[in-house]
Amino acid sequence: MSNTTERFSPYDSADHLDNLGDAAAYLEAALEDGDDPALVARALGSIARSGNLSELARRVGMSREGLYKALSGHGNPSFATIVKVAGALGLKLHFEPVG
Repeated sequence: MSNTTERFSPYDSADHLDNLGDAAAYLEAALEDGDDPALVARALGSIARSGNLSELARRVGMSREGLYKALSGHGNPSFATIVKVAGALGLKLHFEPVG
């Protein structure tokens, strides 16, 4: 019997968001959850980390650190920041009637 232990690295969605279509689907899933607005910010954070975060921060007009913090699980970005980041990523928010 072997005492070998397997080591796994933490899962990061950013490692799997290879194109804009995947990013849009990921963000749409976060929006559909609806109960947790922070989930949308975290989803945008994952999408941002999948690319060049420094370049995105420049396009949005924020520091890299400020953008990272705003889109983390502990940040509380304004709606304006959410819209700016989505636009800078080449995405747009979409609303439709529920009923």
